[in-house]
Amino acid sequence: MRVLERVVRDAQRCSEAGMTTAEYAVGTVAACGFAGVLYKVVTSHTVLTLLGDLVEKALRVSF
Repeated sequence: MRVLERVVRDAQRCSEAGMTTAEYAVGTVAACGFAGVLYKVVTSHTVLTLLGDLVEKALRVSF
C-alpha cells in the first residue's frame, strides 16, 4: 500500500499547473467565437427594440 501512496503523491507533485500554449489558443478561439455570437445577438433588431422599449418605459416612471 505504501508504494501506491508514494506513486500517487509523486504524480500529484508532477502534475501540470496551468494551461499549455495549445490550450490557450483553443480557449482564445472559443472566447472570440462566443464574443462574435454575443455581439450579433445584442446588435440584432429584436434585442435593440426590446432594450429601447425597456429604457423608454423606465424613463416614463413617475416618482
